[in-house]
Amino acid sequence: MGTLLRHVLEVTEADVSAFFEDIGLGDYRPRFTPFVRAIVARGPLAIRDLAAEVGVTHSAASQTIAQMARQDLVSLERGTDARQRIVSLTDKARKLMPTLEAEWAATSAAADQLEAELPYPLREVLAAAIEALERKPLRQRIAETDAAVSLRLRSGEG
Repeated sequence: MGTLLRHVLEVTEADVSAFFEDIGLGDYRPRFTPFVRAIVARGPLAIRDLAAEVGVTHSAASQTIAQMARQDLVSLERGTDARQRIVSLTDKARKLMPTLEAEWAATSAAADQLEAELPYPLREVLAAAIEALERKPLRQRIAETDAAVSLRLRSGEG
């Protein structure tokens, strides 16, 4: 399952990245878009709040924001807490917004077309999978299988 999910992600991100190059966005990465959209919608945000808004870990958000800062797409300022960093879009990012909005519309339309070819809407399946894993993590599900019980018995943990 993990291999299939990674492959779908790799294929889709590679194609979106190639399209970015086609339209002159060069080094801009697909993973930047949810952060840009969150800042546009809510204004400057702390990295922790951005992570929650986008649905990624704080670590993943920090890494992405660092990449975006190196490309001069965001700026970081100290928040009220010395450890807190507030992320804002730079002028460079704001100038890209018309292109990014058009790209978002095109990518969303393409995703809708893809889903129309599938037996189940992929976004709904993925959202349902996330909800199921939040209710009961895969680690717990693995541990409850007969194979895992047998493995623990063989290793002397049972």
